[in-house]
Amino acid sequence: MQNSPADSPPGFLNLKSQGATGLSYFFQFWCYVTPVFGGWLADTYLGKYSTICWGTGIYVIGILVLFVTSIPSITTQNAAVGGFITSIILIGIATGLIKANLSVLIADQFPKTGPKIITKKNGKKVIEDPNITIQNVFMFFYLMINVGSLSVIATTELELHVGFWAAYLLPFCFFWIAVIVLAVGRNQYVKPPIGDKVISKCFKVMYIVSKNKFNFDAAKPSYNPEVAFPWSDKFVDEIKRALGACKVFCFYPIYWVCYGQMLNTFVSVGGTMELHGLPNDFFQAIDSIALIVFIPICEYFLYPLIRKFTPLRPITKIFLGFMFGAAAMVWAAVLQHFIYKAGPCYDHPLSCDTPNRIHVAWQVPAYVLIAFSEIFASITGLEYAYSKAPVTMKSFIMALFLLTNAFGSALGCAISPVVVDPKFVWMYTGLGVACFIAGWLFWFCFKHYNKTEEALNAMDYDSDELMLKKLDDSKLEASTSSSSA
Repeated sequence: MQNSPADSPPGFLNLKSQGATGLSYFFQFWCYVTPVFGGWLADTYLGKYSTICWGTGIYVIGILVLFVTSIPSITTQNAAVGGFITSIILIGIATGLIKANLSVLIADQFPKTGPKIITKKNGKKVIEDPNITIQNVFMFFYLMINVGSLSVIATTELELHVGFWAAYLLPFCFFWIAVIVLAVGRNQYVKPPIGDKVISKCFKVMYIVSKNKFNFDAAKPSYNPEVAFPWSDKFVDEIKRALGACKVFCFYPIYWVCYGQMLNTFVSVGGTMELHGLPNDFFQAIDSIALIVFIPICEYFLYPLIRKFTPLRPITKIFLGFMFGAAAMVWAAVLQHFIYKAGPCYDHPLSCDTPNRIHVAWQVPAYVLIAFSEIFASITGLEYAYSKAPVTMKSFIMALFLLTNAFGSALGCAISPVVVDPKFVWMYTGLGVACFIAGWLFWFCFKHYNKTEEALNAMDYDSDELMLKKLDDSKLEASTSSSSA
């Protein structure tokens, strides 16, 4: 997007740094607004599986448009720009239909049972905790996302040495694997029933609650038998729990602005450094590699070790994610300072054909810090959205969490005018400070949620199953069954 074919590294659309950053943020914004529609459609009419299938079909069309309009022999500058924008709009719609439902459909495959005692082969009794099972599900889901993201290694090499058309042809071919998997598994997936206009009921509950000074009892049938509400007391309690989760999401846009730098300015800055034959967008793969390495370490070693001494609650993990995000921006700011000092182009490297004398590998720690922030903030956010949503509204609440990324992209668009040399140092510094402050504000606003975590999760289980959770946790090790793992 940024460069022309004559630039180094070569591009095609020639939108310059500000135009490329703005369009990239629009794409992110679009991809995270459309899940609201996808979640509503799935929970109200189609169901998760059918919605994913529709999204997959649209996705194939979007990638095809991207590929065809990038073939050098049949495209022009205007056709390439038009095809690119058309494709990202189609891909964004498809992403919304898929993203709001895919992780939820995966988690739905696991039985919703309360904590229970099981005996291992060695005779040791442990608690099988469904909350840890769901945590592991989302960790594994995120791991698989980043295994797929390693394709950036292949696509960037194809783009540099063959052409953009080859880079776009590769995902078009591989995406048919998803089509085959959906078709083969259509009769095997657990498909929860579609809610009876559940989103509409949710808004009716919130309207009643807001009219009564946010007293949720005003919307409960047991307190108002004369009204004959078409929902249960438990549904109202679930709405209250989901509203609490949505409050937690309010600080996420600041985090997503920092995360978005990995997809935008980090790539631009990489192009001003000594690449040693590598594409400047290759280093996005470092984030995926770091996640592939550290997710299993956290899941099988770090988290179980911490649980032996104290529970590691979601609010604490999200706070840590903000701190790692702030650290990544601080590293980027310090590195940018040295880039401007290195020469030969100093504080205007994008206007020079010769890169500044600093190795691009110095970007690696920034990508690794972003990866750690994702483990604590992004994965936990997905887990929190799923576990706190009513059974019939999980896709919609997941979409609301994803919507925070769209707000982050909107903030990124707002700061795009300062994404120019020599302002990168101050931009990274400002983002780092904002993420640090947002993290601490998040902690002080929601740390009390850690104390009610078990009670909130308990709403999904029967009372007799919950008795097991009252056993002496200090003598029993929290665990998931081998089948859940």
